[in-house]
Amino acid sequence: MTKALEITTRQSEIIDAAGKILTTSGVSGLTIKNLAKEMQFSESAIYRHFESKEDIIIAMLEFLAKNMDERLTNCLALETEPELKFKAIFKDQFKFFSKNPNYVVAVFSDGLLESSEKINATISKIMQVKMKHLKPVIMEGQKNGDFTNEITADDLLHIVMGTFRLQMYKWRVSNFQFDVNRNGDKLLNSILTLIKSK
Repeated sequence: MTKALEITTRQSEIIDAAGKILTTSGVSGLTIKNLAKEMQFSESAIYRHFESKEDIIIAMLEFLAKNMDERLTNCLALETEPELKFKAIFKDQFKFFSKNPNYVVAVFSDGLLESSEKINATISKIMQVKMKHLKPVIMEGQKNGDFTNEITADDLLHIVMGTFRLQMYKWRVSNFQFDVNRNGDKLLNSILTLIKSK
């Protein structure tokens, strides 16, 4: 982690507890009072680690951006073909979120996007990390003739990322009732059918 993103063990525990509250009670349920109760701390003990609820959410999202960057860098280093790289990105994402649904809640909670410019900027940073890894894969696939050149790389990127976000949002609003890995694999194959050269 970079110095700006270093968090203590206690801060990590607070972030995890905040994620649980977000998952069960949404943004309105995430209060310092509820967080202190969840952790069996005093409210003042929470404030020693974070100045506000906003700071806790931003720390969650900053951690997610950094973690995603590292995960995608590692999984792409294992593949050579654009299609395999493309699959690796999404399989890694589905696997991570299936184990950590609280991060999906943090990104897709109703009311969160309207609550803070800083939170919006951090969510935007997460999208930028995804695009940083995905766009070169799409461009490589187009250059090799694996992916269609009928649509620009930028448009393909938006279509693919929008489809992924919709899938994660559907999983979130279903209260995680379906297998996101299995449904994700099915969606991934459908996307590849659409974008691969005929």
